[in-house]
Amino acid sequence: SLNGVEWSLLPPATEEVVAQAERLKGRFQGDPSFEYECPEISAEEAEMLFGDGKEPIIKEEARLVATIEQIDRAVGIIPRGAFVKTPLGSVHENRNFEGLSLTEAKKLSSYFHFTEPVNLKSKTLLEKADLDPSTDFLDSLEHDIPQGSWTVQLEKGGTVVVLRSLLWLGLTFYHVPLTKQYGHIYFGTGEKNLDLPFML
Repeated sequence: SLNGVEWSLLPPATEEVVAQAERLKGRFQGDPSFEYECPEISAEEAEMLFGDGKEPIIKEEARLVATIEQIDRAVGIIPRGAFVKTPLGSVHENRNFEGLSLTEAKKLSSYFHFTEPVNLKSKTLLEKADLDPSTDFLDSLEHDIPQGSWTVQLEKGGTVVVLRSLLWLGLTFYHVPLTKQYGHIYFGTGEKNLDLPFML
């Protein structure tokens, strides 16, 4: 929005825009038309990312789209069982999901990244034998690198479980055990905490 009253959707992020935005450092300016000059890149990379004859610049609007995509990929999460995978491979919201128990809700292994799995494909057959293919088809948070990049806390007298990302500071996920209520929100600067491995 340019005036806070009329709103429009952002364009979808492409892999090229995400690759460009990952190179940028510093905070957002607040002006969608602000142009960032990309840091030093080789001629081959510039040709691949920007095409022939284009200046190596990226607008703030495109950087915002790419940052949202990065945050969704890294920290968009769901509780175990909230979605199910059918034998034909399609994924649907689980109508029978009634929430995690309090014991399960306190474990990082009960939460999954809501993106295409990466770590799951590298598991051995013995490790996969213990998994339920209808609910355990995504990557669990317990295997995130670096270890310790999530905090789990109980709030409101133990009735709400809150997960916070230490990699994307400002990302908060909540789940009310024994209910279908869960969600996440991000209030941050749009900068990844690259110092996290040295802080743990």
